[in-house]
Amino acid sequence: MRLTDFTDYTLRALMYLALRDDKLSTIEEIAGAYDVSKHHMAKIIQHLTQLGWVDSVRGRRGGMRLAPRTRELTVGAIVRASEHDFTLAACHAMDAGKDCAIVQHCRLQHILAHAREAFLAELDSCTLADLATPAQPLAMVLGLIRPGRPVSLNHK
Repeated sequence: MRLTDFTDYTLRALMYLALRDDKLSTIEEIAGAYDVSKHHMAKIIQHLTQLGWVDSVRGRRGGMRLAPRTRELTVGAIVRASEHDFTLAACHAMDAGKDCAIVQHCRLQHILAHAREAFLAELDSCTLADLATPAQPLAMVLGLIRPGRPVSLNHK
């Protein structure tokens, strides 16, 4: 299974915000940290705001931060909210009446369905807070802190 770029950058944006504690971050900062377009990141942040996972503060000194309890979300929940298609093979996407010739006797569709569920179950075993740990090496790579300066996550 392959995740879309939208889901990949959704996870990255949430990790970035998790590393920032309650400090405000801008779309430009997040996009710059991952070298993606501001336009693409703006769509992601808008989606996260609509879900209630990110709080937005308007104004000259505005920005965004994680909403309370967002750190507790599982990676599986984030992926489910970001991906629109979990189809692993064409037989899972066929319309009624256009079934594969062997659909009645094929075990592949069931095996792929179990694989998809196992994939999502594994993602459900990890939270956003888990992804943002250990914080210091991630924060250094993203340019949030300089080497030798400790960073702490404020888990609420």
